[in-house]
Amino acid sequence: MADIESARETFGKFDVDGDGFVTAEEFKKAMALMGDPFVTGPVAEAVIAAKDANHDGRMSFDEFWDALNK
Repeated sequence: MADIESARETFGKFDVDGDGFVTAEEFKKAMALMGDPFVTGPVAEAVIAAKDANHDGRMSFDEFWDALNK
């Protein structure tokens, strides 16, 4: 099981605008800032879609937490 405080910190790195959700564009930008400029739009969309349980096109912290604990 993941540590929830570490998970919140990590999630915050991706949630650039602080709205509580990570979009594919935010994911792509965060990955580039963390040293991986090769995450393309389609890759970012696939990563978000894989964790987006309610299919709203965004990943919430709860969806992120659930994915960490699978």
